[in-house]
This record gives sequence, C-alpha cells and structure tokens, in this order.
Amino acid sequence: MTAQRTFLWLMGGIVALLVVASVVGWLLHRRAGGGSATIDNLNARIRAWWVMVAVLAACFELGATATVILFALASIFALREFVTLTPTRPADHMPLVACFYIMLPLQYGLILDDWYGLFAIFLPVYGFLSLPVLMALAGDTEQFLERVTKLQWGVLICVYCISYVPAILLLKTHGGVDERLLLMIFLLIVVQISDVLQYVFGKLFGKHPIAPRVSPAKTVEGLLGGGLSAIAIGTALYVITPFTPAQAAALSALIVATGFLGGLALSAAKRSLGAKDWGSMIEGHGGVLDRLDSVSFAAPVFFHACRYFFF
Repeated sequence: MTAQRTFLWLMGGIVALLVVASVVGWLLHRRAGGGSATIDNLNARIRAWWVMVAVLAACFELGATATVILFALASIFALREFVTLTPTRPADHMPLVACFYIMLPLQYGLILDDWYGLFAIFLPVYGFLSLPVLMALAGDTEQFLERVTKLQWGVLICVYCISYVPAILLLKTHGGVDERLLLMIFLLIVVQISDVLQYVFGKLFGKHPIAPRVSPAKTVEGLLGGGLSAIAIGTALYVITPFTPAQAAALSALIVATGFLGGLALSAAKRSLGAKDWGSMIEGHGGVLDRLDSVSFAAPVFFHACRYFFF
C-alpha cells in the first residue's frame, strides 16, 4: 500500500473516531442539561481536535515545506506564550528579537536545508551562548542569571524541542518524504492520544495523584490506563511505519513515558508562575504550549531513538 493510500485510510479512521466522539459529547451535553463543566471541556477539546486534524491533513497534502512552516508558527505562538508569562525587562528586548527573528527562523530553515549536523547544535550551543552575551551588552545586571535562564529554557522547549517534530523529515528512511510524514503523524497521534486517554481514565478512575501539588489531575490510574491504551493504539499503527509491531510498541511506550514527563515538568513551570494555562488560543486546551508540552519532550527522544536504532 502506498503512503498516500495509507494516509487516506488513517484519516478516514480518525474522522470516524471524531464523529463518534462528537455524537457522544453531544448526547452527554444533552443528558446533563448543559450544566457540566467537565462535559463542556470535553466537547471543546473534541472541536479543537477537528481543527488540528484538518491542519495535519492539509500539511500532508501540501508536503514537507508546509509542515515545517506550520511547526515554525507553532513555535512562535508557544514562545510568545512563554515570554508573556515570564516577565522581561527593557534590556531583554534585543535578546527577544534575536530569538524570534533570527534563531527561530534559522532553526527551522536548517530542516528545509536538510542540514542535520548544524540543526542539532545550533540552539544548544550558539543560541545559548549568544543570549547571555546580548543581555550583558544591554548593561542590566538585575536578576541577570534568572532572566537568562528563563529565556534559554523558553527557547529550548518552544523552539528547539518542538522543531524535532518536522525534523523527522531529516531521517533517511527508505520510503521517501511521504513515509517520513507518516512517521511524524505516528508520533503526534500516540502522544496526543496518550494525553487524551490519561485525562479520560483519570476522570473516571483516578484516585492516586502522582504529584498533587504540581498537577492533581495526573493520577496513577490515568497514567496506567491511558498510557497502556495509547501503547496498544501505537502498536496497531505499525502499518503506517517502517517498524514491526514489537518495535512500534517499544517506541510508543517511549513516547508515552517522555510525553507524560514533559507534561508534568511544564505543569510545574506553570504553577511556579501562578498560571493554570500557558494561553487561551485553543478552545478547551489552553494555549499552544499546553497542547505541545508532551510533544516537546517526546519529539527529540523519539527522533534520536529512530535515528540511532533504525535509520
């Protein structure tokens, strides 16, 4: 089966699932008389998923360049949310300009240029060394280390880590760009399905919070139920990847584990800033970074696992 045909079957299955979810959500809303915040949040998430699936489908049809541009825009919005919640000083304006208008475009441009060697070290080496220098040149030493660290961490999560999603296009697979796009979609489906199912299992059966002061909604029952279900779905999706079922299961487990840790770490960051969500751009999901927190941890690990063991 060609990659194009595989993608059409995959999208058909996802659309069917969303139709069922939409009908169930509507029935639950009607049964509750419109007075349940949990059901309203669930329906908002389903509506947002319709939009996100449509965007991914368009990117697959338009090709690699459109996909890279999509995630570059996602990084812009995510970094903007991070900076908005992290107070800056006038002396930080030049480093911020460098982040948004130089470092971010270059990072994604290296993917389009197929330059893995520089892509992997550009921000962690040259970007991270440049930011404290730019801040020092501004002459403001008030909370210097704290300001540098916050901005470096924002660039790491919102730009460097998220850029590893379209960087899957750099992998030297045997099936060409369409196979790499399917591999990217495999990552996104597993990590997002894991998030959704952990939320559902946590709501239904959650009794033992993993880190109650960080994220009370993350429970042992949610992690086990949602995580194992996501691994099962990822294993079934081996047909859209170059992997065997056992390899797809192992990689799905890796995605689930790292995605959970990413969500936990960024929840702690939000709590330290006194915020519930990073933003409000996506209905039912908060901001862009709220939707990509798990992805930001899972994508680099998945990429390097694939590159080291398979490609």
